[in-house]
Amino acid sequence: MQLVALCRAGFEKEVAAELTDVCAQRGVAGYAKAQSDSGYVEFIIHNPDQALALLSEVRFDHLVFVRHWFVTNGVIEELNPEDRATPLHQALQQLMLEFKVKAIESVEPINTDTNDGKALAKLAKGVGRHIQLAVQHKTKSSAECRAQLVFLTGQSAFVGLYPKNNSSPWPAGIARLRLPRQAPSRATLKLEEAWHHFVPAKEWDVRLAPSMKAVDLGAAPGGWTWQLVNRSMFVDAVDNGPMADSLMETGQVTHHLLDGFLYKPNKPVDWLVCDIADKPSRTAGMIARWGEQRWFTEAVFNLKLPMKQRYQEVMKCKSSISERLKAQGISHQLRFKQLYHDREEVTGHLRLFL
Repeated sequence: MQLVALCRAGFEKEVAAELTDVCAQRGVAGYAKAQSDSGYVEFIIHNPDQALALLSEVRFDHLVFVRHWFVTNGVIEELNPEDRATPLHQALQQLMLEFKVKAIESVEPINTDTNDGKALAKLAKGVGRHIQLAVQHKTKSSAECRAQLVFLTGQSAFVGLYPKNNSSPWPAGIARLRLPRQAPSRATLKLEEAWHHFVPAKEWDVRLAPSMKAVDLGAAPGGWTWQLVNRSMFVDAVDNGPMADSLMETGQVTHHLLDGFLYKPNKPVDWLVCDIADKPSRTAGMIARWGEQRWFTEAVFNLKLPMKQRYQEVMKCKSSISERLKAQGISHQLRFKQLYHDREEVTGHLRLFL
């Protein structure tokens, strides 16, 4: 039995390390198989009974490098181009029988986020429709699981299952966001996706409310500031570089020509956001200092990762921030995620409580 985790191509080692840690913490015996730049990792689980339970018990939104996941019996190979659907349908039936899943919501065709994977997307959709028709009598909108179909080549594919209430809200974990024409840079999508991931939609009107005060460190030219302004917030934008004229004309932005690491707010704000390119430990230290001073209620920040030991670096930064806040008796929630719009970085979210 296998757990398959999708990820950004090039981060397979980080996913393998994360899954190894998660499984070890829960006494799940297994090992990871990772191929560089494939966009996915296989984690072989020795006890099949633990596989689907793992997907239900481990909170998906607490994983950092895993973009999406499902359980499977392994790759189905040597598929006949004349009839790929029949053996895949049979594999799905066997998987449902093993996991005692009586109904699924749907058959979801996806692809790995690689050039080869994207080239197989059309094939997955076509075959997926045939399998969907074949299992129509076992589909219910109220079902707790979805079936997964992922082609690796024209003759090999995964068929899997995953619990829909503990997975990415986006198919394959790829956030489909439209770039606003008015935004000064594509970086704006990183903050928007972070809010989708870390802040429940039903809480946006309260936690991302109009007239809130925010600070954007490393703001120029204003991609993240644009998101704050678009939510009708007032922003202190801190950067030695120029801000977009369109943002300054709103009257909601005050530009401080200053290094973001040196800035101190006159009084606490609702939101701190930071996308400064620096060592992750230095950024983490600054976020911890702001947290110790309670200069914000919530923060979204990026850690630019080194080339090696990236998972370990994130865990080290997370531990450092948490330990400093705990030492001050500050109750908090701290999570990290490599978002779809991130590259060689991860996004952190820190929320302080009274």
